[in-house]
Amino acid sequence: MPASSASAASSASPEPAPPPPDQDDHAPLAREQAHLAASRAALRAMRAETEALDISDVAANWVNAEVLASGIALRIKALADLSGTPLFFGRLDFDHSVDDDGEHGHRFYIGRRHVHDAHGDPMVIDWRAPVSQPFYRATRNDPQDVGLRRRFGYDGGELTAYEDEHLTDPAEAETASALLQQEIEKPRVGPMRDIVATIQPEQDELVRAPLTGTVCVQGAPGTGKTAVGLHRVAYLLYAHRERLARTGTLVVGPNRSFLRYIEQVLPTLGELEVKQATVGELVGRVEVRGADDAVAAGIKGDARMAEVLRRAVRAGVRMPEEGVVVVRGSRRWRVSAGELGELVRQLLDRDIRYGAAREALPQRIAHLVLVQMEQAGEAPDDRVQNAVARTPAVKAAVKAALPPVDPAKLVLRLLSDADFLAEQADGVLDAEEQRAILWERAPRGLKSVRWSAADAVLIDEAHDLVERTGSLGHVVLDEAQDLSPMQYRAVGRRCSTGSATILGDIAQGTTPWATDDWASALAHLGKPDGRVEELTQGFRVPRTVIAYASRLLPAIAPELTEATSVRDAAGSFAIRQVTKDGAVVDACRDALRREGSVGLIAADARRPALAEALEAAGLPFLAPGEETSAGARLTLVPASLAKGLEYDYVVLDEPAAVVAGEPDRRTGLRRLYVCLTRAVSGLTITHTEPLPGELG
Repeated sequence: MPASSASAASSASPEPAPPPPDQDDHAPLAREQAHLAASRAALRAMRAETEALDISDVAANWVNAEVLASGIALRIKALADLSGTPLFFGRLDFDHSVDDDGEHGHRFYIGRRHVHDAHGDPMVIDWRAPVSQPFYRATRNDPQDVGLRRRFGYDGGELTAYEDEHLTDPAEAETASALLQQEIEKPRVGPMRDIVATIQPEQDELVRAPLTGTVCVQGAPGTGKTAVGLHRVAYLLYAHRERLARTGTLVVGPNRSFLRYIEQVLPTLGELEVKQATVGELVGRVEVRGADDAVAAGIKGDARMAEVLRRAVRAGVRMPEEGVVVVRGSRRWRVSAGELGELVRQLLDRDIRYGAAREALPQRIAHLVLVQMEQAGEAPDDRVQNAVARTPAVKAAVKAALPPVDPAKLVLRLLSDADFLAEQADGVLDAEEQRAILWERAPRGLKSVRWSAADAVLIDEAHDLVERTGSLGHVVLDEAQDLSPMQYRAVGRRCSTGSATILGDIAQGTTPWATDDWASALAHLGKPDGRVEELTQGFRVPRTVIAYASRLLPAIAPELTEATSVRDAAGSFAIRQVTKDGAVVDACRDALRREGSVGLIAADARRPALAEALEAAGLPFLAPGEETSAGARLTLVPASLAKGLEYDYVVLDEPAAVVAGEPDRRTGLRRLYVCLTRAVSGLTITHTEPLPGELG
């Protein structure tokens, strides 16, 4: 692939004309370093120019002034020159034979953000711009008018090397990119970093997919699905800035540790306003202090609960038995019980939200009164209709027919009143399922309820039945395979008028209700037309490690394609059957002698004992999500929190204990699959108990 490379200590290939080849082997590298220095100076000038803006007499009022000042502050922050982050990572020289669209002989430097000089001429092109696309997709078979593609190597923020591909030169041999491999191999100390310099063609197609469509990415471990989702957000914000600024974007992750791990990716790409949340935070209308057993949680998460709740919301509806009399001055206007009942039936038949029906009913009653007034020779207007709708008699009639519904009180009654639950769940849940979710003792009031995470989702569903949930323009949902149908519905409500990017791996589903079918998941999300794409080429997990972990696939996800890896890290995999207590600590010590992060992953029940052992050995360690802390490279990771994380070296303690820590063997094997695939450079397994038979 690359024809040549250069560094401060190695020879460089001549540059294609123009400019003409340079006789000094180091001159091309020096020129690129000079362009980097000039680009950084231009970026500083852009920031200084923004900081110097005087908006004192621009805004019409203080509100507009605050909005404008806030926008400028964000712009200044986005123009920061991050010292350790390369400003550009590639270059495209378009073929000199090309002259359409003004691209004849043009050269573009591809980077994380746009930088221009004092004359407005671009010095660095944003990686998301259309002209940057060939950097990721051009090949020898389809050069896309690119004569030369150059990749740059960095040490910290300093440009130290380059590597060229002459895509239209038939004499140049195709070899693997050493700089690309070097970038992939970089140690993973600290939070997750972007992959903007190493995006592969199949990933780029997903990143640049249209905003209007929902994309579901089934990705094996190490295929970069999380990075694809985050870079897709950055791309969509670039391509549809104004639209998404109005409607908003959101990244949903499985837990706070995971969100802390990925939170720096978008800021390094210049996107500072993308919100992040867990599903629990999305539906956090009540405080979660309790927990369900697996059976109850599974039933509460079943999509059938949506119908139970729909019935419960309407359970209080009463058809009027008496008419309503409205007094206006000396006149009395009557709407009969039959007319009132017909209005209620019409609203319910439209299946609009309960709250909207309660708001519409008084206006419809008032309209019937206005019709009578007009027939009597009066000329009422809209003000009269609104006044009639607010009269005590009309309000009382509405309250009697459509009493107000408090979502939390409704779910409280549903889970504590056996007769009420039986009535609403008739034909939906059987008697055994009803008993499984019914509380043994009814709480004395809302304040005493120990709501579970599944209860909070039910309350959110009930709230949406009463009042519409606001929709965002785009939502990224990561680790989606672990969501229940009701959780999918909760996320889907947040993008009902927008689109979504769904990321997950069926083989890594570790909840009792984990999905086995993306089509069903998309249907629950409200996006049945979403397309499913599969990523099977790994860039993170070494080949030997992913091959070993894939031995579990026949037992946990036989329908999935086995993943492959571009990385062949020799000596990266070891299994140690041990007898002494300190063997795990010794393995951690061995890993810490190498450069990069180390994760000790163990069954949740074994974490306290391992923490004591590490402290006794004098090895400082962190908890997941604390990887930005200084002074420690070792993280002690409970198996339940390992999903989505990655470490250069992983020590996996007692695989059999990881499997035994789950309610059933299949879930336990899926949890083990997750733990086995967290390593970037090396995996060491230590065990005293026999390994699970599925590993062979």
